[in-house]
Amino acid sequence: MSITVKEISKSYGSQKALDSVSFSLRKGEIVGFLGPNGAGKSTLMKILTTYLAPSAGTATVNDFDTATNIQQVRNSIGYLPEHNPLYLEMYVREYLKFNAEIYRIAKERIQEVIELTGLTTEAHKKIGQLSKGYRQRVGLANALLHNPEVLILDEPTTGLDPNQLLEIRSLIKNVGKTKTVLMSTHIMQEVEAICDRVIIINKGHIVADKKMSELRDGQQQIVVVAFDYRVEEVALSRLANVTGVKNTHDFTYEITFSTKEDMRSTVFDFAHDNQLKILQLNQKNVSLESLFLELTER
Repeated sequence: MSITVKEISKSYGSQKALDSVSFSLRKGEIVGFLGPNGAGKSTLMKILTTYLAPSAGTATVNDFDTATNIQQVRNSIGYLPEHNPLYLEMYVREYLKFNAEIYRIAKERIQEVIELTGLTTEAHKKIGQLSKGYRQRVGLANALLHNPEVLILDEPTTGLDPNQLLEIRSLIKNVGKTKTVLMSTHIMQEVEAICDRVIIINKGHIVADKKMSELRDGQQQIVVVAFDYRVEEVALSRLANVTGVKNTHDFTYEITFSTKEDMRSTVFDFAHDNQLKILQLNQKNVSLESLFLELTER
């Protein structure tokens, strides 16, 4: 496994930021790491990048323990923090050369990462002259300089315009073909577009760990129906395959079914049998955003 987290806990005094968190990531996976503010995302990423030690449990990167094999872990990881620290007065190539010399990386690698991250036309410019999208590319190029097997990206697409989003998304997907990528983000669409898998953390606990394919295939079906008269929710809950009923407003209900079969005909039959008129009848699927809200608002 590229990353293995076993029963990791972390406390700050009486406050428990992480509580027995466990998961593992394989090489070639791009995994979205989601959670509301204060859920424990940043704490776990700091543990994986050796900036923090856990209070209990173990974490390994490429089989190196983050608490005892610090330098080996750092050599294995490329890290792009949320607030990308760059020297704005330096030229792109100069900045990468500066970092390459610190880490004793061959000069040839500088041109390789410039080409890999699409910086060829910008390499002669000062970083301060670049758009935010290109500054993110510089951060990614720097994270890739030592050719790490694992990339940890903290909010890599925040604040980018639609064109920049597409560019960085494509870059991450391309890099993820040969590396393990753990990406923290608040943008659900980016997880759906980029990631193979999603892990959701809430209040220090993992509340979901699913492959995106499973999430899409196993989506629950929601039927939105508006009647001409109020209906008891318990009556709707007796319909086949119902897992939840919610009165959203007035005489409108959202009925959740645990099946892919179109259940609108069942709702229509219910209305007919109970002499109700249907004013609205729509079908929708549960999105990642809906799942996130459901799991983190409990």
